[in-house]
Amino acid sequence: MKLRETNHMEYMEGMEVIASDIMDRVLKATKEYDYYKYTSVDVYSVLQKDALTVDDFAALLSPAAEDFLEVMAQKSKQETAKHFGNSLCMFTPLYISNYCENYCVYCGFNCQNKIKRGKLSFAEIEHEMEVIAATGLREILLLTGESRKSDVEYIGEAVRLATKYFTNIGIEIYPLNTDEYAYLHECGADFVSVYQETYNPDKYEELHLRGPKRIFPYRFYAQERAILGGMRGVAFGSLLGLDDFRKDAFAAGLHAMLLQQKYPQAEISFSFPRLRPFINNADNNPNDVHEPQLLQVMLAYRLFMTYAGITISTRERAGFRDKVAGMVATKLSAGVKVSVGGHDEVSKGDEQFEISDPRTVSEVKQMLKARGLQTVYSDYIRV
Repeated sequence: MKLRETNHMEYMEGMEVIASDIMDRVLKATKEYDYYKYTSVDVYSVLQKDALTVDDFAALLSPAAEDFLEVMAQKSKQETAKHFGNSLCMFTPLYISNYCENYCVYCGFNCQNKIKRGKLSFAEIEHEMEVIAATGLREILLLTGESRKSDVEYIGEAVRLATKYFTNIGIEIYPLNTDEYAYLHECGADFVSVYQETYNPDKYEELHLRGPKRIFPYRFYAQERAILGGMRGVAFGSLLGLDDFRKDAFAAGLHAMLLQQKYPQAEISFSFPRLRPFINNADNNPNDVHEPQLLQVMLAYRLFMTYAGITISTRERAGFRDKVAGMVATKLSAGVKVSVGGHDEVSKGDEQFEISDPRTVSEVKQMLKARGLQTVYSDYIRV
């Protein structure tokens, strides 16, 4: 199907503009980032430091750092233990709808994909939450497709229901204006996750063919609007494999650092999704990011922003998740379903992507215990 040329202006009505220079600074630095200029001598020098600069971070993401993964891992484990102790938080996502207005060529939820769409009723949402809470979890991440069919009031009521069962509530939905984030915060949301997918504006334009997501700056400033709306924390990341993963990883880290400097009260965290196969897709050809490269990215983040939370999702296989638990990751998902609902009854909508680690909450907890790590079901108590 050939899509008509789209004027971005048709999507921009009502989108809040943030007076900030962070995007320009990130894009300029990323464009100038030449990771081939760094040598093993540069990397060795960086690893002798206690506090890293942006240039040091760039060196740790470079090909020259691939020979230092063991040293980076040892130092990362020390930093993780210093700031987070011997514990890891656990949570699970709950997809409450999968309607989407965007045509993103890499996503199973995109509006052109012929999948089963669904949206949970409030009774169904609460039942799913009861089932999840029965596993012992006290942290949940609520997700929707990027469509106002799941409007802010609907999401707000889902958040209110979540406060009955969970002490830490995150949302991963379409980007909002500041007043809408403030409303969801008043409903009980603590944390917002928004992923830029790729920080290359040209590639971004190529991959997002229709829908509000085409507006690169509006998505970029979502975390800042969330903080201004009162959210306690925000998560960053790019979808590794869409474009040059080293540049995207560098851009997301710099983006987070600059926002942390501007809003030092905000809790910062990262996730590192890699492109995964999805339903009804016959030609999914990512720029391969293999496990050693993914590990390098995670270690570079830990050494650059030592206080930041790092989540490892079930996109990754169990063995890899076990390896990074306690070394660099501070939060793991478990008992994951990426369909709409499905934690107890039959799901109401198809999955967004394939997962690689289907273990239950109990099984992940046992793995952590066997590795001498303490399971934390929530690290935040609402007062």
